[in-house]
Amino acid sequence: MGLTRLRHNRVSLALHELESRPGPKLLLLHGLGEHAPARVPDELRGWPGPVYALDFTGHGESTVPSGGGYTAEILMADADAALAHLGRATIVGSGLGAWVALLCAGGRPKLVRGAILCDGPGLAGGSARPGTPQLALPEPGALAPPDPFALLELGSDVRPPDYASSFVRQAMHLSGLERPLSVCALERPDWLVAVLAEPGVESSELEPALAAHAAVAARERP
Repeated sequence: MGLTRLRHNRVSLALHELESRPGPKLLLLHGLGEHAPARVPDELRGWPGPVYALDFTGHGESTVPSGGGYTAEILMADADAALAHLGRATIVGSGLGAWVALLCAGGRPKLVRGAILCDGPGLAGGSARPGTPQLALPEPGALAPPDPFALLELGSDVRPPDYASSFVRQAMHLSGLERPLSVCALERPDWLVAVLAEPGVESSELEPALAAHAAVAARERP
């Protein structure tokens, strides 16, 4: 329905408005190598407010930077730019977007009013332990999304379980929400197992998780 350009350093980020109506905001974060959907996914059509979707750096209609240098924290900064523009929002993250949603829930607990972690490309990332250092270079070509550097670097991004747990605790203690996180993913890499082991985090199907977070977000609206 609409496209907003957000500036993150030298990157131009594409924030898509998929649904415009009064109510609490929902922000969608896509998986590795994917992009924002053209419309609200059927399983999210019950959300009672505006729906937005962000293209991460190197994906979709956002800038493809030259030379790579991707980390999940860079994508977290992408999402932070979107939150700074939108204000308070609930996040649904798929795959790599679920990992970024977790980082945002802990790093911006007053803005992220609930995060729902779903399956998708890039959920597992690399090993929880660093492997043998190696240099992987994609074939040279035009700067077009998805950036091959993003696929290489974010596909092997190390995600330690204790690092994930620290963001859960920040979300639990600083958000003021009884249930800041919902895990709807069926794939369970080590970091997500650690998330579920934290008090207050439960596994859920998407529909009830969405309804629960929508109810909380609606009560918080001024």
